[in-house]
Amino acid sequence: MDAFGALTPSRLIRNPVITDALLEATSRPPRHPWLRQKAGPVIVAVGRLASVKDFPTLLEAFAMLPREMGARLIILGEGRCRQRLESLTRSLGLEDTVSMPGFTADPYPEVAASDALIVSSRREGSPNALIEAMALGVPVAATDCPSGPAEILDQGRWGPLVPVGDPHALHLAIRQILDRPVPTERLREAVSDYREEASAEAYLDFFRSLQSHFTPGH
Repeated sequence: MDAFGALTPSRLIRNPVITDALLEATSRPPRHPWLRQKAGPVIVAVGRLASVKDFPTLLEAFAMLPREMGARLIILGEGRCRQRLESLTRSLGLEDTVSMPGFTADPYPEVAASDALIVSSRREGSPNALIEAMALGVPVAATDCPSGPAEILDQGRWGPLVPVGDPHALHLAIRQILDRPVPTERLREAVSDYREEASAEAYLDFFRSLQSHFTPGH
């Protein structure tokens, strides 16, 4: 089994990423004040403050947004690159519009209340944040990094895919999903195979087919 599921002779069974606990996030209020009282669009990113997540590219892309948009960026996570990211935030003049509140074990109310989730990674093992955000109806954009975003976003159908390390392209992607977001229900439907019950049923179907195949007389 890989990050996305088990490959059977007839289909790829998705891992059960979308649980009832995740979907209940929409009923819990976000903790961050920027999401409690919005003054403009709020963008969220989730992940370790590590070089592989390439948050400098995200910060540079965010800095290109027109100030009159009133956009804000929240990066949820902790790691060894914090000092570098804080320094870059200051040098870009983003101290009032970027927040890095640290790690949280429950980022889902913040994601659910946001206007977009961005994945700026250089590589991903299992980009569950994309699946979870889409399940919550949140527009997404991602780098076309190995491995996963292209498959989850259906080659850009459900959200823009941009080259790794390209702030200008990421900036345009952010503008696109803020100006023309994919409808909530279409995002949720696109990741429906990752729902806990759908994954369980697919595995049951697979094992039933195996049982039928090896039953004498078949």
